[in-house]
Amino acid sequence: MEENTYIPHISKELIQWMPVAAFEGEVIVVDREEQVSEAVAYLRTQEVVGVDTEARPSFQRGIHYPTALVQIASHERCYLFRLTHTGMPQALADLFADPQIRKVGLAFKDDINGLRRRRDFTPANCIDVQSMVARYGILDLGLQKIFAICFGKKISKTQQLTNWENSHLTPEQARYASTDAWATLLIYEDLIAHEPLPDRAVEELKRDEKERMIEHQQQIQDQRLREQGIEPPPHLTPEERKARQAEKRREARKRKRLRQKSNKKQ
Repeated sequence: MEENTYIPHISKELIQWMPVAAFEGEVIVVDREEQVSEAVAYLRTQEVVGVDTEARPSFQRGIHYPTALVQIASHERCYLFRLTHTGMPQALADLFADPQIRKVGLAFKDDINGLRRRRDFTPANCIDVQSMVARYGILDLGLQKIFAICFGKKISKTQQLTNWENSHLTPEQARYASTDAWATLLIYEDLIAHEPLPDRAVEELKRDEKERMIEHQQQIQDQRLREQGIEPPPHLTPEERKARQAEKRREARKRKRLRQKSNKKQ
């Protein structure tokens, strides 16, 4: 395995200067039922595929639209299944339920739930990249940021809020959709080619991130107070917060032992 050289975070400002990456393989739109079997037959020849979904964007609170598109990519080919035209075919549902084929997504639970509302199935071997990245020292969770951390390139998000229920997909929509599924596949393969961090290192990284967030929130609160002419109160240092948290953990363990001792007597 390669040495782990990932960074925890990357800024949007830095990403803007990066070269653009896009899927350059074959993009096949599946909008008729008779196309489904051939598409699924190809995908079943792959050990792992990248998956993403799209739905018509909603600009009103509480209103959500059903999944309109599911894109499934290998390195060479990406199929765009237009569910508004075909529904959720049984063959496609069976693919997501097949434990022999690894399906990789980002925030995959939401995508799977959207597909299951179209046709229910029991998902198998569906892997969420977001659940993996912390083990490699990456704390950003968005696709664009994770891809930039892994590859030093950016993927465009300009088509994200377009209407995926249009009668025809534009070439820009098709390229965007296929790129997202392909990018997820590349991220997964890049991660597993590297050595994951020890559990202790991951926990330390998460604690440092929590401290960073606390300090950032305190800075915002202090600025608001100063704008009101109020001098902010002194804050605990990170070391003092750690000591207080350690004390709380000791007290919790002590209470637990006392409860256990009391239960044994009863």
